[in-house]
Amino acid sequence: MALSEPLPMRDGVSASRVHLPAGDWPTVLDFLCEHFPDVSPAEWITRVRQGLVYQQDSSLVKLDEPYRAYQSIFYYRHVAHEATLPENADVLFEDDLLLVADKPHFMPVTPGGRYLQSCLLVQLKRLTACESLTPIHRIDRETAGLVVFCKRAQDRDAYHALFRQHLVHKWYEAVANFKPHLALPLVYRSRLVEGDQFFLSKEAPGEPNSESRISLLKRMNDFALYQLQPLTGHRHQLRIHMMSLGIPIVGDQFYPKVLRRPHEVDDFSCPMQLLAQRISFTDPVTGKQRDWLSRRRLKTSPS
Repeated sequence: MALSEPLPMRDGVSASRVHLPAGDWPTVLDFLCEHFPDVSPAEWITRVRQGLVYQQDSSLVKLDEPYRAYQSIFYYRHVAHEATLPENADVLFEDDLLLVADKPHFMPVTPGGRYLQSCLLVQLKRLTACESLTPIHRIDRETAGLVVFCKRAQDRDAYHALFRQHLVHKWYEAVANFKPHLALPLVYRSRLVEGDQFFLSKEAPGEPNSESRISLLKRMNDFALYQLQPLTGHRHQLRIHMMSLGIPIVGDQFYPKVLRRPHEVDDFSCPMQLLAQRISFTDPVTGKQRDWLSRRRLKTSPS
């Protein structure tokens, strides 16, 4: 059930919703503490006291609010002591329908874990005051480059359908070792599944479900600049395909070996050398051809 009155954004953060299932929790606070174990009970108490948790009738949840199943609760996320990222994103394009951002390495597209105000979506909502702003695709936090956002809720399905139907053309650039006997260009296909750790993917036997075109752009002594074109969109697809070819991307902290887990401190001096460099598609709303290029550049002389 929707709110009786929509909650406004707070500093670029929209209210999140959680459904209350059947259960025997004495209070809403008891449920929240159990349902979100990564948020401490003290933090939930603080949020309730600060008026950041609402019932679906738009009234504030109280500390002793009785638990009532099959209702919805709305709350504002908060991250204490959020880390500051070294760079800001740039807005390359904006019209009434779309916004295109050029994001730096290390910046997540959406809120998650220890990132809220520093994520790309919240920054852009603060900048534009557009509460309905939604990314129509994602790139990894460790990857720099282009992210396209839809501004109107009624257009989201049409733009998302482009990706489901593989009608979006994407070009990436990556720096990796030069492998002289690797015949390029080539199309690499494999089956990708969830990895042994929650933040990883891996290849498995079976019918391929991922496909990437890989080309050599420039040799740089022992390294090279490659162009990567993902024809499908699985998690970490390009990173795994490059690793499988024996040319893992410079600075990749996950493949072929986990050097830093997702919640460990980043080394901002060593970004992964992968860039979402270009994106192109025919706009399903206007019929126009859309085509954007990132202004960012990779390190073409790895240390």
